[in-house]
Amino acid sequence: MSSGVVCVTGASGYIASWLVKLLLQRGYTVKASVRDPNDPKKTEHLLSLDGAKERLHLFKANLLEEGSFDSIVEGCVGVFHTASPFFHAVTDPQAELIDPAVKGTLNVLGSCAKAPSVKRVVVTSSIAAVAYNRNPRTPDVVVDETWFTDPDFCKGLQLWYVVSKTLAEDAAWKFAKEKGIDMVTINPAMVIGPLLQPTLNTSAAAILSLINGGQTFPNASFGWVNVKDVAEAHIQAFEVPSASGRYCLVERVVHYSEIVKILKELFPDFQLPEKCADDKPFVPTFQVSKEKAKSLGIEFIPLEVSLKETVESLKEKEFFSP
Repeated sequence: MSSGVVCVTGASGYIASWLVKLLLQRGYTVKASVRDPNDPKKTEHLLSLDGAKERLHLFKANLLEEGSFDSIVEGCVGVFHTASPFFHAVTDPQAELIDPAVKGTLNVLGSCAKAPSVKRVVVTSSIAAVAYNRNPRTPDVVVDETWFTDPDFCKGLQLWYVVSKTLAEDAAWKFAKEKGIDMVTINPAMVIGPLLQPTLNTSAAAILSLINGGQTFPNASFGWVNVKDVAEAHIQAFEVPSASGRYCLVERVVHYSEIVKILKELFPDFQLPEKCADDKPFVPTFQVSKEKAKSLGIEFIPLEVSLKETVESLKEKEFFSP
């Protein structure tokens, strides 16, 4: 069993909730930040985890408020910064996505720089900060950790979430270098699998829209990965002394048509969309290297299992009834 005090920011989120669960299982004491500790939707599922009574401490913190993480980070050996907004319906990208992602990351790192106890910081980035540049992505192309998203290219395409994650990771690396912080980033693709939190997160919503009477599926190809693998990778990135740099986490890149096909095989009774949202050729898939992730000891849960777990979890949480 590990021990020691660690901090998880944005603890009520999808990945973070699993991270808190696994950290408690391993014997860590967790100082967890949430926006509103008085909102049972944000806290109940965390407080009911095994070990939470003894070793989970919730704190209120605001990403945009400088210094609001100082007291939370103080005394921690590790900090997991997962808090960052993820949604698509944006009216003011700067205020809604970019500022919280960039300023929030710098605020958390600023607190880490002041805390001599902190040995390593693990930042939840995204494949969004890796794969979106002018390079073609085709089935024979292998994306790896040396790729960087081009924010100007993405601004032109109005991919605001991608821009927010790219600018945040970029700012984080510069700051960590300047302050001598030992930092590692985890760059997962679309994260699916069981939900611990009672609210619907964006990536699970993508699956829900397919099984909940959707008429069409998007013409898009994404990487997919199980939330349990993502949480595990965060802990390994903290615990494995040689871990460094970025880690892409993608079990498989598939087109939405393939997701529908797998869901049909798993749940033959479901009404699933038959056709694509547009008549254009299918957006090609590409590959993402697993070499670095494997060096953390991650053995990816297959996509089929992740999809089954996601649907069963959505049913159990009553987001839909077949």
